[in-house]
Amino acid sequence: MGRIRRYLIAGLLIWIPIGITIVVFRVVLGQMNKSLGLLPREHVPAFVFEIPYLGVILTFLLLLVTGLLTANIFGKTLVGWSEKLLQRIPLIRAVYSASKNFAEVVFSPSGDSFKQVLLIEYPRKGVWSLAFMTSNQLGEVQHRTGKDMICTFVPTTPNPTSGFIIMVPKEDAIALDMPVEEALKMIISLGVVVPDWEPGKPLPEVAATPDNT
Repeated sequence: MGRIRRYLIAGLLIWIPIGITIVVFRVVLGQMNKSLGLLPREHVPAFVFEIPYLGVILTFLLLLVTGLLTANIFGKTLVGWSEKLLQRIPLIRAVYSASKNFAEVVFSPSGDSFKQVLLIEYPRKGVWSLAFMTSNQLGEVQHRTGKDMICTFVPTTPNPTSGFIIMVPKEDAIALDMPVEEALKMIISLGVVVPDWEPGKPLPEVAATPDNT
C-alpha cells in the first residue's frame, strides 16, 4: 500500500500542474476567441465562425493593428481625442483612468514597477512578507511623512492577483536577488517551491527614489 501511495502521489505531481496549465490557457484562449463577436454575421459566411480559435488570431491581429495605428501622428491624435471624451464622462472617467494608469505601469518596459522583489515586515514587526515594489514616486505621501517612501504590493497566497498595497519607508524594505517569476512560483506554491540562491552575493539595493526637487 505504501508503494501504491507513492506512485499515486508521483502521478499527481505530474498531472496537477499540467491540468492547471491547460485550464488556465483554455480560459484565456476562450476569452480571446470571443472577439469573433466583432464580425458582422450577416456579411460573413457561417463556416467562418466554426474555425477553431479564429478569434484568438483576430485578437492578435487587432492588437497588432491598434499598435501600428497608434504609433503614428494620426493614431496618437485619435487616441488623444478619445481619451478626452472618456475623461468627461462621470464614473467611466474614474474606471478608465485607473485602468490606463495600471496598464502603463505594469506593461511599460522602462518602468520600475513589479521589477523588484522585496521583504517587508507585514502584518507586524518580526513577521516578513514577500512584496513587489510598484512605485517609488509617492508625491504627497512622500511629503507628508517626510520619509523616503516606496509603495509595495503584498500578494495573497495562492492567488497573487489579489493582495494589499503597503507603503513603507525605503530603509525598512530589504531587496532580494529573487526574480519576479521565481517569487510568484513561491507564492503560488504556498512557499513549497523556494528559488535557488547562492550565499555570498552582494546585497542588492532598493530602487532609488527620483529626486524631483
